[in-house]
Amino acid sequence: MLDSNKIRADFPILQQKVHGKPLVYFDNAATNQKPQCVIDTIANYYSNENSNIHRGVHSLSQKATLAFENARETVKIFINANSSSEIIFTRGTTESINLVAQSFGKKFINQGDEVIISAMEHHSNIVPWQMICEEKGAILKVIPFFENGELNMKAFEDLLSEKTKIIAVTHVSNALGTINPIKEIISKAHEYNIPVLIDGAQGIAHSPVDVQDLDCDFYCFSGHKIYAPMGIGVLYGKAKWLDAMPPYHGGGEMIKVVTFEKTTYNDLPFKFEAGTPNVGDVLALETALNYVSELGIENISKYEDDLLQYATNEVSKIDGIRIYGTAKHKSAVLSFLIGNIHPFDAGTIIDHFGVAVRTGHHCAQPLMDIYKIQGTIRASFAFYNTKAEIDVLITAVKKVKEMFE
Repeated sequence: MLDSNKIRADFPILQQKVHGKPLVYFDNAATNQKPQCVIDTIANYYSNENSNIHRGVHSLSQKATLAFENARETVKIFINANSSSEIIFTRGTTESINLVAQSFGKKFINQGDEVIISAMEHHSNIVPWQMICEEKGAILKVIPFFENGELNMKAFEDLLSEKTKIIAVTHVSNALGTINPIKEIISKAHEYNIPVLIDGAQGIAHSPVDVQDLDCDFYCFSGHKIYAPMGIGVLYGKAKWLDAMPPYHGGGEMIKVVTFEKTTYNDLPFKFEAGTPNVGDVLALETALNYVSELGIENISKYEDDLLQYATNEVSKIDGIRIYGTAKHKSAVLSFLIGNIHPFDAGTIIDHFGVAVRTGHHCAQPLMDIYKIQGTIRASFAFYNTKAEIDVLITAVKKVKEMFE
């Protein structure tokens, strides 16, 4: 098992107090904290390497360009892509999904076509597809899920047809913690030659991701969900699709030749990376991936599974608790309600114990509508969390219940 005490020393923000109590950070599904090595990478870049890349022959530019492209290679290795040219740097999962929805949709989606998503998607994997469907006159189809938070795979298979142009589904539900059977979804879709996009925002930090083994056509994730800074993310796409898709943004870097009559677009991956990139945060993303790799993603997964099991068992002992998301295969997310107490009220009291949890609909309003609730209290765990911290959460939850009885 991981040494959580040693790991916690790497995260300076965890040393502080909130309301006079040690910070217990259980909002990792929203964003996780950053180790000192990631913070140092950003400072080092702007102190010693800052320069625009790909455009200069001077030493700083050459140094920054090499570091940037080495980072792309690190991402390629981390998710086992076939080529580094299949790694596109974006601002995050949301931009990655929008890029595919608009670019793929412009080329391949027409009136009467269908796009399939699931009923547990984050808004970022709903709204972009609604937008392109409205623009093109296509139809958005939704895979239902069972009460326990598992997808209805029979219903999914029934939705597949020659009209289906793309499927976009989350790897792990941010609201329920459900780990979806994405390999099975991809395999079934490919029987119809339908490409599949995976929203990996919640999956990338909690389990190994091998895009070639999955055979997904697109995989999207954000750096800030895997211990890197906000504002940097990745779109993996199979070269055959990225080559066929038109550029998403126009400007510098994504061109070969520009005249007033015509522009010739650059090769992959640069065709989709218009403008000055976020070099410092790309390098920090590489540092974060290396940090996670050193700990071992399998070790992380086992440790977080143990935390989730412990938290679930302890919360379940409290009368009146309702847990949402009881799928057999779950990641480190525990969503619940305390009787009829509004989650915002509960979250405010829990905060006074120094415990940071997320309250609300978690950008998954359609999912909450299915359960006929306004939202939940969500505790989401990372490898720097401990069972002792979970005990603090349990004490806080009991206090909330006591205050409203």
